[in-house]
Amino acid sequence: MIARIQQYLDRLIWGKELVSSGAPGMALAVILRYLYAMLRDFFSGQLTMRAMSLVYTTLLSVVPLLAFSFAILKGFGIFNQLEPYLSTLLSPLGEQGDVITNQILELVDNVKGSVLGGLGLAIFLYTAISTVQKVEESFNYVWCVAKPRSFARRFTEYMIVLAVGPLLMVTALGVLTSIQSATVVQYILNNKALGPVFVVAGKLVPYLLISGVFTFLYMFMPNTKVKFSSALVGGIAAGFMWATVGAVFATFVLYASRTAQIYVGFAVAISALIWLYLNWLILLIGAQLAFYHQRPAFLRNGRREPRLSNAMRERLALNVMYHIGKAFRNPDATIDASRISARIKIPSIALTSIIAALEKAGLITTTEDECLLPGREMSRIPLAEILAVVRDRGETGSYREPKWSRSVEDIGRELDAAMAKVVGEQTLSDFLDAQEKLK
Repeated sequence: MIARIQQYLDRLIWGKELVSSGAPGMALAVILRYLYAMLRDFFSGQLTMRAMSLVYTTLLSVVPLLAFSFAILKGFGIFNQLEPYLSTLLSPLGEQGDVITNQILELVDNVKGSVLGGLGLAIFLYTAISTVQKVEESFNYVWCVAKPRSFARRFTEYMIVLAVGPLLMVTALGVLTSIQSATVVQYILNNKALGPVFVVAGKLVPYLLISGVFTFLYMFMPNTKVKFSSALVGGIAAGFMWATVGAVFATFVLYASRTAQIYVGFAVAISALIWLYLNWLILLIGAQLAFYHQRPAFLRNGRREPRLSNAMRERLALNVMYHIGKAFRNPDATIDASRISARIKIPSIALTSIIAALEKAGLITTTEDECLLPGREMSRIPLAEILAVVRDRGETGSYREPKWSRSVEDIGRELDAAMAKVVGEQTLSDFLDAQEKLK
């Protein structure tokens, strides 16, 4: 019975029945596919586990992280303007949110470089950077990125985020505050028709700022190129979830009198930990949505590597080398795994093992910014060698050589001879030349 239901849902979500029934059916199919993918990833436990890991990291590094970032603001004399932003972030905790905000600001304000000394300041700096690195690793996992940033890029880009991020946020809050005090705005507020609308819009500003922060993180943190439209979709969805979950959590904190009675002084700490966990989880869910929006080919299988047939592996190897060689001939073009994935409409996770095998064989090489290049002159890359990477090279898992039957060995040799006859002495350069002549 359960198997039949699963088969029916699979046909309904991924089949052509809804898509072919017009615009409403197509919209419903898209919604169901995204919902299916997001629920599958949530119940797999990976996002929740990484959210809990980030909570632990945050507890260890919250003081160094805030102290380093806010020291920049103290230099500009706008440190005290952080209170409204932190109060908004911790507003679901109710009155205790204001208490925690004041304690954080007081703790960070008491951190002085002269007291810490050189070693203490270096530890603070290392802790702050390692925290951002943990966030990047979680985003790279969501985006199926295997290689992190190089050390030089990490240090430079992380320092920019830690230094410029809080400054831009406080500047935005200051601009909003100055706008609200303007004469025109006061006139609108006193207007009976426009006043209520403007008040409601003003209350939405903190949530829009949160969505903007999420959008920025989705574009910046993964070590891959993220489209603004995809990051914006994830940012808006995450901002909406943050506002909704915040309202529900605030109600829970307000009426959870039993929890307060049981845990007494620990109730505040427990509530803060739960809210911190929900914030990280919402951030990762939004990142997952942005990933699927940019790479819908992953919707059905997610992170599960597809079961490729031998014929499919051969075609993938040839396609990968073809696109790399074509981009290499164009001085203005570059290519990476994500672009190849988009062009052949196959999830990049299916290309990972193929690209790794080609790189191990010396047929391709990867630059620091993840671009793919031919491993040697293309006139010295036979098509037979490309196919051999996915056809001949492999392992059985046994320390002994396999013992084939004679008839099977004969058929295998005939298949190899037939493949060699098809490609002949043709190289990757010859193949590209032939394709250009067909255009």
